[in-house]
Amino acid sequence: MNRKLTSACLALVASLALGGTAALAGTARGTSDPGVTASTILLGGTAPLTGLASSYAPVSRGADAYFKYVNARGGVNGRTISYKVVDDGYNPALSVPVTRQLVEQEKVFAVFNSLGTSQNLAVRPYLNSMKVPQLFVASGATTWGRDYAEFPYTTGFQPSYQAEGWVYGKYLARTAPGATIAVLFQNDDYGKDLLSGLKRGLQRSKAKVIAAQPYDPSSPEVSSQIARLKSSGADTLAIFATPTFAVQAYTFAHKLGWKPRRVINNAVASASTTMARAAADGQNMLVNNTISIAYLKDPTVAEWQSDPAMKLYRTILARYAPDANADDPLHVYGMAVAWTAVDALRKAGRELTRAALLKVLDRFTAVGNPFMLPGIVVKTAGKDHFPVEQVLLQRWQNGAWKSFGGLWGYRAS
Repeated sequence: MNRKLTSACLALVASLALGGTAALAGTARGTSDPGVTASTILLGGTAPLTGLASSYAPVSRGADAYFKYVNARGGVNGRTISYKVVDDGYNPALSVPVTRQLVEQEKVFAVFNSLGTSQNLAVRPYLNSMKVPQLFVASGATTWGRDYAEFPYTTGFQPSYQAEGWVYGKYLARTAPGATIAVLFQNDDYGKDLLSGLKRGLQRSKAKVIAAQPYDPSSPEVSSQIARLKSSGADTLAIFATPTFAVQAYTFAHKLGWKPRRVINNAVASASTTMARAAADGQNMLVNNTISIAYLKDPTVAEWQSDPAMKLYRTILARYAPDANADDPLHVYGMAVAWTAVDALRKAGRELTRAALLKVLDRFTAVGNPFMLPGIVVKTAGKDHFPVEQVLLQRWQNGAWKSFGGLWGYRAS
């Protein structure tokens, strides 16, 4: 590709990434809602910047870098975005007071991209009672879409965990019809949703779950759970966990000489170090051929190395988060959700209010997100408040994820 064409492609992607620069710029007017001035929008959120789940910190880092990129190009309808992220250590008990701090002391316009199922469940009643948008929750819990009427200020983003589990169940029913499945799952709505979806996908097939072991996210390790799952005689292991415990699952299975088929949820697969760490201790043969899903572009996959959007992604990180590992796909997630937030804020108009934003999110379509896989649309419509309902299957082979087949579409429930 010659230099002129490359520049043109990057310019096009940059325009898409901003939702159209001309559409974003404009004369801002005042608003009575907290967190918005004539020139700024203040968003806040929580994330595990420290602790066992700190491998998810790139989600907020990627979003922050993208907002800074947008600000450098005029912001949203004449306003720049400030994004304040507070560490909750993946502890719901801490999520509550720091979220209250963001609302009552920092006066944020919306709580954006806070990470974790239990963490967001803990603050959802409070945010809805205060009529503060809980914007694009970084969790796939089915409740965000299912219970939208009860909690209208809460909006999810990623595919629901029940729908993700359903895809794995359907895949195993088709490709391994006699599979006996053991499941390691986090003992909260995150893990339970994935397990429920898996069982639903297996319905009317001979494949079945024969053992399931929960773990507490505050536990030090899961060796006893893996031992019990192996003793069940299952030939397939589904890992519905966070990165630290997923790596342990591979490690302990390897030490026990257990070589089942492997399925791992996307929230773990998207963390760049998970699979590499799991393979580091001579477990590569066990890690190879693990199945997961994808809905975002992966910066480590050869298919996207020359993609203009991924080139722009790396440029943004290099400029606004120079110490970040650009090979970590969680930064892509952060940019994808920030792109969607910018689109929603732009559509809410220059007279930006929380009510205007909620009206946009009630019937919302975002097409052309450059960080998502081609063909995937973010959409809500009336009673359907599950924004992303399309995924690809992918397989880990020799150090990288490789997608296969076509898009799986589903209606979450």
